[in-house]
Amino acid sequence: MRGFTKMMMMAVAAAALAACVSGEGAGNAASVGETAHYDVLIRDGMVYDGAGGAGVVADVAIDGDRIAAVGDLDEARADKIVDASGMAVAPGFINMLSWAVDDLIEDGRSLGDIRQGVTLEVFGEGWSMGPMTNKMKADALAAQ
Repeated sequence: MRGFTKMMMMAVAAAALAACVSGEGAGNAASVGETAHYDVLIRDGMVYDGAGGAGVVADVAIDGDRIAAVGDLDEARADKIVDASGMAVAPGFINMLSWAVDDLIEDGRSLGDIRQGVTLEVFGEGWSMGPMTNKMKADALAAQ
């Protein structure tokens, strides 16, 4: 379960990564002489911002549901620290042609995709289980 927790923490951190400012920017940044404190620190991960450039080894600080800082946060402290050494930290991935409709209806947690970093599923290619008229239902049943 520890690996899954790490992956989830990185997915949460990555969700808004592209909008972050490097360094000890927003959020709970420390005043002069104080040490910044965050809810979560993801340390030493290879951070990819989603723009297509090379990754950079950096720390990611999270406060609540927001990324508070990205960069060299060696002096910062946190309630929870995740060692991401040797791992990638990236914005969530989009599955543009998802066929997970049945899986999501059966078990709405989408663990198969979330564990791979997918944070958005796009459905509707071909047909959908979504709103059908009585004629559409009858046609679908007759086609089986």
